[in-house]
Amino acid sequence: MTIEKRKLKKPEVLAPAGTLEKLKTAIHYGADAVYIGGNAYGLRSRAGNFSYEEMAEGVAYAKEHQAKVYVAANMVTHEGDAKGAGEFFRELRTIGISAVIVSDPALIEICATEAPGLPIHLSTQASATNYETLEFWKEEGLERVVLAREVSMAEVAEIRKNTSIEIEAFIHGAMCISYSGRCTLSNHMSFRDANRGGCSQSCRWKYELYDMPFGTERKTFTDQGIEEPFSMSAVDMSMIEHIPDLVENGVDSLKIEGRMKSIHYVSTVSNVYRAAIDSYVEDPENYVCKQEWIDELWKVAQRELATGFYYQKPSEEEQLFGPRRKIPVYQFVGEVMAYNEETKIATIRQRNHFRVGDEVEFYGPGFHHFHQKVEAMWDEEGEPIDRAPNPMMLLTMPVSQPVAIGDMIRKKK
Repeated sequence: MTIEKRKLKKPEVLAPAGTLEKLKTAIHYGADAVYIGGNAYGLRSRAGNFSYEEMAEGVAYAKEHQAKVYVAANMVTHEGDAKGAGEFFRELRTIGISAVIVSDPALIEICATEAPGLPIHLSTQASATNYETLEFWKEEGLERVVLAREVSMAEVAEIRKNTSIEIEAFIHGAMCISYSGRCTLSNHMSFRDANRGGCSQSCRWKYELYDMPFGTERKTFTDQGIEEPFSMSAVDMSMIEHIPDLVENGVDSLKIEGRMKSIHYVSTVSNVYRAAIDSYVEDPENYVCKQEWIDELWKVAQRELATGFYYQKPSEEEQLFGPRRKIPVYQFVGEVMAYNEETKIATIRQRNHFRVGDEVEFYGPGFHHFHQKVEAMWDEEGEPIDRAPNPMMLLTMPVSQPVAIGDMIRKKK
């Protein structure tokens, strides 16, 4: 007697795309959707925000690969900031953007009235932490709510039981030390408004702590008597070991943070979560979180990793202080631009310095990996070289296994 497998709804893998290159990379490596920024109304003024022409190219590429493109327009508007928003949203609707991610009720109202038919998602900046809030936004016509990053897994389960609106939740990337990203440190310390796109990440600066008894300044020290600078910053989030909880609690979209991160980060993280989600939905009863997925994420981690607020209140272990507890050891060095099957020669665009004799790792979509030593290299004129020192230079090299356009190369530092 055969036991019928449970049918689970597969959640969307939603990846960040700060540039057109990152958009294509994320989709190539398994993302079902990407979120980008336009030239206005977003919170990442230093990300490679998209022009209308770039959006159109991105949407065309996404549709070709059955993926979606969302635009973040999640700034908090002051007087005058919303000028031109109606035209902006109408243009996004014409381009074919799948939804806009908004937090400010003024922008929500403008989008709903001046660009009807363009779906609206509520940004995490709006701090949605209970199902009554989600029901309110559902009644206002929104299709999806991005939960606040302060929500626990138990609260996710309760929210899902009591509302049918789509739920999106962060699963990987940077955490903000302030509630749902609403911070004024940057405003006070560098005169850059974090809630209008100018965050200078003041929480990640290094600080010294002073005790000032009776007007006398004195630096504080650790128990070992060592002066220790600290930040007001959290470690990053990683939910790779908890995919079953997210799927079983009905989260519709699993969101990766990082529009300002590299294509190395975007490709790796999208690849890992694609593999894990597919594996769980395919056979939940026999699912195992593979150690290779966890190891893969550490290859692009910039900080320590934890589960944020999902399972407990973060302690000092979820804060950044003192020396690094785990240091990244991999460096992104190149991308495959072409491959000749007959000669087994790959054309590589260099992204960081590497040389003949280095041990490198190739990886591609679908979790295809292999290691090899760089035996030889030739420049664009076919002349042999012993190293690739120039940024973005093209070179060729023999590879021990077949590769494909878009495969990436990294090495240990």
